Amino acid sequence: MATRKVLACAATAMIALAAAFTGAYAQNYPARAITLVIPFAPGGSTSIVGRAIADKMSELLGEKVVVDNRPGAGGTVGTKAVAKSDPDGYTLLLGYTGTLAIGPSLYKNPGYDPRKDFAPIGMIGNAPNSLVVHPSFPAKSVAELIAYAKTNPDKVNFGSAGAGTASHITGEYFARAAGIRLVHIPYKGTGPALTDLLGGHIPMAFAPIPASHANVAAGKLRALAVTSTTRSSLLPEVPTMMEAGLAAFDASLYYGLVAPAGTPRPIVDRLNKALRDALASEEVKKQLGNDGTEITPGTPEDYALSIDKDERKWSHLVKASGVEQE
Repeated sequence: MATRKVLACAATAMIALAAAFTGAYAQNYPARAITLVIPFAPGGSTSIVGRAIADKMSELLGEKVVVDNRPGAGGTVGTKAVAKSDPDGYTLLLGYTGTLAIGPSLYKNPGYDPRKDFAPIGMIGNAPNSLVVHPSFPAKSVAELIAYAKTNPDKVNFGSAGAGTASHITGEYFARAAGIRLVHIPYKGTGPALTDLLGGHIPMAFAPIPASHANVAAGKLRALAVTSTTRSSLLPEVPTMMEAGLAAFDASLYYGLVAPAGTPRPIVDRLNKALRDALASEEVKKQLGNDGTEITPGTPEDYALSIDKDERKWSHLVKASGVEQE
């Protein structure tokens, strides 16, 4: 009995010591540069969002937040790397619908679980894709496009940023919701897809609004709809898919920050505060507003619920589309 008491006391002391160490460690955090992994190539919307957040959080935390672009396999390469990193608060990930909601169902072995392998820090915001067509395409509305595709099954191509990307699955989602058959043309990024669309080599594409709205404004492309439930401030005259007649259609893309699972809660809370303060700053509001991102800050628990809801929704869409990547 005495031995048990000694062991219990020792265990309690170790727990208290560990808690004290964690608290002291968190108080001194950060003591060096933090790496923010963006699991896509530079230049896209994820980089725009990530760099805006990294720059402001660097000011607020007093240590540099360094952006590290690690593209590959639809964003799953960089995401997996963060999941396997030390949970010390010095390696973070720009979470994204494509990697935390689509990738786990799309790839046979992505190498991570979006619910178990990360400690959510907080939501950043959401942004829709746009459905854009070449001016020569006969359809001037979503209804006309659907009617045209029904009379021309398997003859209307749509471009995306690549097989398994959010723009690809959004296209499959649209075709299924509209009851039409489209032919997917994958590209190595949004830029090449829009280049071919502008050249008239494909008739339509799903593309992030920041990448498409300048060409829409110049009359080089025609926007038929946005894929969110509310209109975009960058394309206020363009209807949502729901307004265009597709009930309950929502393909918003969410951004947030996560750390590896096991990151001490005091560090998560420190990062959440810095993130929320960054999102409240005028410069970040302007940068993300110009990118078409609607800012939606919240708690770590809010983001955990969002990740769960987003993954359940997109996993259903991925399975329904029949798309699968190795």
